Amino acid sequence: MVDVQRQIERFREFIETNYEKELNETTRKGLTSLVLDFKKLSEFDIELSEDLIEDPENTLKAAEVALQGFDLITKGIRVRINNLIDSQKIKIKDIRAVNLAKFVSVEGIVRQASDVRPQVVSAKFECPSCGSTMTMLQLEQTFKEPTRCSCGRRGRFRMLSKELVDSQRIVLEESPESLIGGEQPKRLSIFLREDLVEPKMERRTTPGSKISVTGIVKEISLPSKTGAPSTRFDLVCEANYIEPIEATYEDIEITKEDEKQIKELAQDPKIYENLINSMAPSIYGHKDIKAALVLQLMGGVRKVRPDGTSVKGDIHILLVGEPGTAKSSLLLFMAKAAPKSRYVAGRSVTGAGISAAVVKDEFLRGWALEAGALVLANKGILCIDELDKMSEEDTSALHESMAQQTLSIAKANIQATLKAETTILSAANPKFGRFNPYEPIAPQINLPASLINRFDLIFPVKDMPDKEKDTKIASHILEMQQNTDLAEPQISFDLLKKFIAYVRQKISPKLTQGAVEEIKEFYVSLRNDTPTIGGDPVLKPIPISARQLETLIRLAEASARIRLSNHVTRKDAKNAIEILKQCLIQVGFDYETGRFDIDRITTGITASTRNKILIIKEIIEEIEKKGRKSIPIEDIMSEAAEKGLTEAQAEDVLHKLKQEGTIYEPKTGFISKLS
Repeated sequence: MVDVQRQIERFREFIETNYEKELNETTRKGLTSLVLDFKKLSEFDIELSEDLIEDPENTLKAAEVALQGFDLITKGIRVRINNLIDSQKIKIKDIRAVNLAKFVSVEGIVRQASDVRPQVVSAKFECPSCGSTMTMLQLEQTFKEPTRCSCGRRGRFRMLSKELVDSQRIVLEESPESLIGGEQPKRLSIFLREDLVEPKMERRTTPGSKISVTGIVKEISLPSKTGAPSTRFDLVCEANYIEPIEATYEDIEITKEDEKQIKELAQDPKIYENLINSMAPSIYGHKDIKAALVLQLMGGVRKVRPDGTSVKGDIHILLVGEPGTAKSSLLLFMAKAAPKSRYVAGRSVTGAGISAAVVKDEFLRGWALEAGALVLANKGILCIDELDKMSEEDTSALHESMAQQTLSIAKANIQATLKAETTILSAANPKFGRFNPYEPIAPQINLPASLINRFDLIFPVKDMPDKEKDTKIASHILEMQQNTDLAEPQISFDLLKKFIAYVRQKISPKLTQGAVEEIKEFYVSLRNDTPTIGGDPVLKPIPISARQLETLIRLAEASARIRLSNHVTRKDAKNAIEILKQCLIQVGFDYETGRFDIDRITTGITASTRNKILIIKEIIEEIEKKGRKSIPIEDIMSEAAEKGLTEAQAEDVLHKLKQEGTIYEPKTGFISKLS
């Protein structure tokens, strides 16, 4: 048997020697716990630290009894232990029966958090026969009453009082970066009590937060269908201490040797080309998309202004392509290349699964908040395949996170705002499966305009027969099948991950005057190029908006990060402009006016079409003023021809106005305006 008195004495000496100042500070602030460093304790008394690992419950009680011996104003101070030795730091999936009743430390992402509810820890009972009082500690899930009194009486004792403490259950899930291949992340229920559920501590355990938990592993019997005792048990952990871990790219450890290798890599003048060639080498072509994906991995710099508002650094990309163009393969590669990522696909994704859900908590009989993919990929990349197969109600969850980088939940009795600083890479198919080569691309993207507008770059991926290109693709695929080693990237997978992590940790580039002038000149000149119809100036198209200006800044910053430079140069700005132009030419170019028009993407109606609509509406109003309610279409056509519109253009506008209900056709060859 362990000498309990010795334990109490040694703990008293240890606290007096090392924690007198902290103890005084704890009582002065009215705190209810004192945090002790395990490594300091093992240096002071190795036996005591071993007792703490092997029999944590009794050893912690001895430490708390030792605290009561001090002359303190605050009574009932709890002892919390941090900085456990590495041998006791285990993964959730590695917890086994040998770890039961032992002191361990586990890491993971909070997947679910219940409401804070009171729990009975002890109850006092009075015997009606002799008047003696009995205290029953409530250690099990079911409430226990005394069965017998010392006087011989059995049952029916009167409860005098019960001691309640706040409690909460959280579900901890393994971090995706600790998984190998396609492993399913394992979960563990963690029970928190007393000061661990104070409002300050509760903010550390919101779903999506990465935390380290030090606690005691216990078993809970699983109820059987018959109600008889079960031989099967579930594992839980009773938390002693919680420490938040910032779930960022900093999780990847970079040694001095790695740093030297990364710097050598960045000094190569062809670093950008090498990175592009290392992106999914098994996929032939798509150079422009791979270049954009490299910049997405590097990311822009997130800036927080003095007023508390922030400017995001994430670059969101949408790939809209025909079947068999390797979109999904690119997404899967990105999900593996990014140090922190999640991959979801198609109809299997619900609004709750992608944002957050409120679920029933079977332990504490309340509501619990469960984080979805956006929150779990916070400060990482979320790859969404088959975006067009998701319903509009489910995709609406993306709007707030892509713009504000937060996720607001107001369901059941839970109101919460979760962090969602997540980079999004999505893939979708065109409206009718394949692109119609005779129609503009923008109307063929079957997604809400408000969602499309939030993507920084949109790439259409076409599959057009081309003898020369098809020969190269066929040769590439067949060579890969013959020799799998050909798919080996120029930069190894591990080094690529470390390169991205190093860039995100250490490099925060700022715009130079040359880069500012280059971006400003492109933005201002493109927006102020006045178009004309028939020689007359008309309603200007919006070539690019302030959103695209911010995209240019993020792309330029990412370009500078590739060189490990803290300065965004004119060359970086030109690189960003070139990538944005590539996207705008394909989805935002109005061939009628020969100009870029962002409205083609965001609203589906170009400025030139809006101009024609305005001209036709003016013609109808002028004829109406002459007292004619039914207007011959011939008259409209002749007036439109005078204003520079062709018959086909005028007919197209009239058809659009009929569709939106502005005009109707009371009889053949005549139209009337709806009042």
